[in-house]
Amino acid sequence: MRSDTRDIVEELLRRIAEGDHERTAELFAEPVDWRLAWPAEGHPAVPWIRPRSSRADVADHFRTLSARHVPELNGTSVTRILVDGAHAVVLGEIAQTVRDGPAYTSSFALHLTVEDGLVTGYDIYEDSLTVARALSATA
Repeated sequence: MRSDTRDIVEELLRRIAEGDHERTAELFAEPVDWRLAWPAEGHPAVPWIRPRSSRADVADHFRTLSARHVPELNGTSVTRILVDGAHAVVLGEIAQTVRDGPAYTSSFALHLTVEDGLVTGYDIYEDSLTVARALSATA
């Protein structure tokens, strides 16, 4: 496996886009330092937003996220990847459509830490209010 930070980040984004949740999770260390820009109590309409620490948790995160959206209508795009040593920041826009619900968009910033060819840190910042409102419309 390639161990360069940019290569790992690009491979991670490829696997996420392909919807291969198990292969996506293989790129994460055990344990992973997983953080989300959401209130600690989460939101009942957004079940994938919760603490994660293992590869099984990572796979569950992406599986649950996919189950609540229409994958064919995903228009998420990456506009920039910035790399500094073991750290990478991915900037872009999430464009999703909720199953039996509305479409929504939100800018995002994803801070990844890569060590020894694995993602050891995952911090995502997005417009949680927009996501919660879109998912609450179907709850």
